[in-house]
Amino acid sequence: MPHEKEHEKERRAELEELLEMLKDIRGRHTELVSVYIPAGFNINTVTRQIEQEKSTASNIKSRTTRNNVLDALEKITRYLKLIDKLPENGLAIFCGNISEKEGQAQIELWSTEPPLSLNVRLYRCDQEFVLEPLEEMLEVDEVYGLMVIERKEATLGLLEGKQIKTLRKMTSGVPGKIKAGGQSAARFHRLTEGMAKEFYRRVAEAMKKEFFNLKKLKGILIGGPIPTKEDFLQQGELVTALKEKIIAVKDIGYADEHGLKLLVEASAEDLAEQEIIKEKKLLEKFFETLAREPEKAAYGLSAVKKALKYGAAETLILSKKLKKELIKELTKMAEQISANIEIVSVETPEGLQFYNLSGMGAILRFAI
Repeated sequence: MPHEKEHEKERRAELEELLEMLKDIRGRHTELVSVYIPAGFNINTVTRQIEQEKSTASNIKSRTTRNNVLDALEKITRYLKLIDKLPENGLAIFCGNISEKEGQAQIELWSTEPPLSLNVRLYRCDQEFVLEPLEEMLEVDEVYGLMVIERKEATLGLLEGKQIKTLRKMTSGVPGKIKAGGQSAARFHRLTEGMAKEFYRRVAEAMKKEFFNLKKLKGILIGGPIPTKEDFLQQGELVTALKEKIIAVKDIGYADEHGLKLLVEASAEDLAEQEIIKEKKLLEKFFETLAREPEKAAYGLSAVKKALKYGAAETLILSKKLKKELIKELTKMAEQISANIEIVSVETPEGLQFYNLSGMGAILRFAI
């Protein structure tokens, strides 16, 4: 799906540009309004809330600030009334006075559909726009599958950056431990065990449907009470490709959305370890290439720029500690030649060593 991938890249680039521009805007007072509408939310509810905020804004003491906020809220209300249907991933709206002249208003509005499903609902009036939820989304280039299970229910979800998205809830129909009239304990046990096994099979099938073709899937986290999650892994017939992606199995007492949240919290160290392993492997490959085939590696600004300019860079590696402007410039060059882009930390010995070696490097497709 190269066209789809290209479209996603364009959208991300547009969002990056928008965020860079919004980041530089500062209100004279608390007159910049940020509104985040989550995916699937009722847009009329938001319109009503904005209408209510007008009465709060009417109490602002400064006449200029009051008028600017009221004008921004009016502009947002009018904009929302024009929308028939909320975009699939939700909507972020930014509106306020951007005039640099005191006493002269210039109310502007920007809106964007996030690249990932938005689960933050927010209204804030401040001296700067709230951009963190969108900035975090731009950093997401991999996701983790989540599954929490107990005998009566299971929930599947995704961890995208710091956001948890619920994908599917399932129930088993397995009765509790109370014996039905006249049935022998052994027969009742066989019946419920058969139902549980069928439930595990359905959950494994659902996991295959949700996770198997996810290109960005980095790993799977599984949670549930003892011994249900173990029974599932033994009896659920989960396909080998997904079994091999399991990076953590945790004892969790819930199998709903709250269980997904607890699973992510319990797996924090495992997730951090995954990032460290990925970073170590990447930098080990870079240093090894530099030692064995120095013509297939580049480091330092001029050598890296040359590799990008000639289309020779296969993977561009940049340290998080570099200046943002430089990261942006080199990333743009790498995108133009469809090179992989990796940002590494300085929290590992390899990451620190790389930063001390200029903090920028590339593994090349061919020598130049």
